[in-house]
This record gives sequence, structure tokens and C-alpha cells, in this order.
Amino acid sequence: MSDISSLFQPFSHAGLELENRIVMAPMTRNGSPGNVPGDQVVEYYRRRAAGGTGLIITEGTCIDHIASNSDANVPNFHGAAALAGWQRVVDAVHAEGGRIAAQLWHVGAMRKAGMPPAGDVNGYSPSGMNMPGKISRHVMTESDIEEVIASYARGAATARALGFDAVEIHGAHGYLIDQFFWSGTNVRDDRWGGSLAARGRFCVEILKAVRAEVGARYPIILRYSQWKQQDFEARLVETAGELEQFLAPLVDAGVDIFHCSTRRFWEPEFEGSDLNLAGWTKQLTGKPTITVGSVSLDADFIPLPGEHTFREAKPASLDELLERLERGEFDLVAVGRAMIANADWANRVRAGELASLQPFAKEMLFSLD
Repeated sequence: MSDISSLFQPFSHAGLELENRIVMAPMTRNGSPGNVPGDQVVEYYRRRAAGGTGLIITEGTCIDHIASNSDANVPNFHGAAALAGWQRVVDAVHAEGGRIAAQLWHVGAMRKAGMPPAGDVNGYSPSGMNMPGKISRHVMTESDIEEVIASYARGAATARALGFDAVEIHGAHGYLIDQFFWSGTNVRDDRWGGSLAARGRFCVEILKAVRAEVGARYPIILRYSQWKQQDFEARLVETAGELEQFLAPLVDAGVDIFHCSTRRFWEPEFEGSDLNLAGWTKQLTGKPTITVGSVSLDADFIPLPGEHTFREAKPASLDELLERLERGEFDLVAVGRAMIANADWANRVRAGELASLQPFAKEMLFSLD
């Protein structure tokens, strides 16, 4: 195996101080009955901090908006009970010497009327679409847009007040912010739609509002992706030039770190270069980036035809990841399914015990071990 020392170098940026470059990727776990994180959730995150993870990014937490959530077991980021649960998570992670960021989320058109916890409230979206061309959700008005922006800002202020070390805005995977980004689901003809810049305005205004709430030295992470749950082959941009146009306003609005979500970290993003999405993002913006996508596993997470859960995978070599990190293509490495399977993934890698890593099995998704 290549030299692992690059994974265990300290990281410092925008007030975020980490002991190593290992990040726990945000993963929906559906383990918070009544939308409140309880004892199992606290222990789940504590174990990953004790296992040597440099930065934990929470599963998506739903902001204070009537249509932000679509599952009775996904945690909220508002309400006294849910926030008390998150305070316990923060305290437990810090007691183990770890750092933690809250991921703020609005599911947008992934919600439909009848889903809990808001009953008959329909999903919100820029153009009433969850899939391109099919209008079946609520089309957001100007006042709706202002209300959601304010909800993100309140969530960020709450994260800081609870002691989270950073906040991540979930702008990926076909959820609300990404529905504004994506031309397939945003066909508005006002200032929130049309050009790439106009489709990015919703996120820009969220970032500005968040920055105004948390101040200049509180780290803001933005997670974005080309692919969508609705279409794994979807792309926001086709060239590095378009990517630069997309990213520049987000940088100006206050992003400190970009979390670049891909299914396979080793795949090049554009022809003519080996750089992945995180590599291109770092080169174009100068900002630190997090890479992610089947790290230390031999199969990506997308289900095979007929399957309805993440694909099982065995441990795989870290050599290419380490080589890319060593040459500075990206700055941080997010580990997902492998860290569900191995709470102490970081400590095992540090000790050179890769052979002891457990494979990821489907049943692991249904518990918080």
C-alpha cells in the first residue's frame, strides 16, 4: 500500500481545525423516530469520533420548513426535542476529541403529499417537478423562496449555537437546491431560472444569508453533485469552463469548502484530464475540496436492477486515493459505507490493519452500530 501519512496530516482552513484528512460522509440512516435523534444516534456518531475520524458530517437534518422532511425517522434540525438530541451528539463527539458539521437539508420535490411528518403538504420545487417534464409538486412563489432561504439561515445559526464546528449545505443529489441548479427541473422564466447563473441564484442567496448569520470565521461547506437520484447520468455542466461559471458565484457568496459528490472518486470528470470533480473544483476555485465516492470499496453504491438498497462491497485498495491526495488533487476524503461497516475505519487504516476491515453488507443499513 502507498504511504498513508497524507491521510493523517492536520488540516486547517477558515476556522476548522482537524487532526487528519478523513471525513465521515453524510448518510441518511432513518434512525430518529419522531424526527428526534436519540441515544442510538448519539452513540453512532460518538463511535466514529472515537474511531479516529477527523470530521463527521451528520446525515441530512431537515430545516425548519413545513415541507423539508418526508420521513418520520429522519431527524429534524428544529424543535426543542430534536435540538436537545443534536446537542448531545455534539457533546459526545467533542468528548472524544472529534469535530462535527451539521448538514442542513430540504428534500424539495422528493416529498409528495401524504408523506410524514407533514401529511398533505406537497413537495416544494422551483417548477413543480421531481422528474423533468412532470409537474406534480408545488411551484415555489417568491415568498416561498424567501421563507426557505430564511430557514437555512436559522438552521446555520442554530448549528453554531449548539457548538457544531461547521455547517454543510446539501445542494446535491436532486434535492431542493439541486432542483434549482438542474435545468431538467428548473424551467422558471424569472430571476430564479434560465441561465446557469440564474439557476444558481437560490443557493447563492442561501449562502449569503447563512454567512450573515454565522459570521466570517465559521466554516461553510457546500455539497454538490452532477448526478441526481432521479437520473444518475445527469450533468449540470459539460466542460471545465462551465464548471468555473457555476462555482464562481458560490465562492463569492461564502463557500469555504466544496464537498464534491461522485459515485466513484477515481473517475475523471472531463475528457483530457485525470482530475475528478473535487480536483477540478479545487483547481478552478482555489478552495479546499472533499472527494467522495466508494472510498476503500470495490463497488459503487448504486443498486443493481431489481435491488432497492445500497450495493454490497468488499474492502479495496487505497493506493490510488493516497496518490491523488499526496499530489494535492483534493484536501479531504469522505468515507461512507466503509465507515458504516467499520466505525474505527480511520484508526484501522492508521495502524495498517486494512486486512481487518469488514465488508459492507446490506443489513448494516438497518441498524446504527
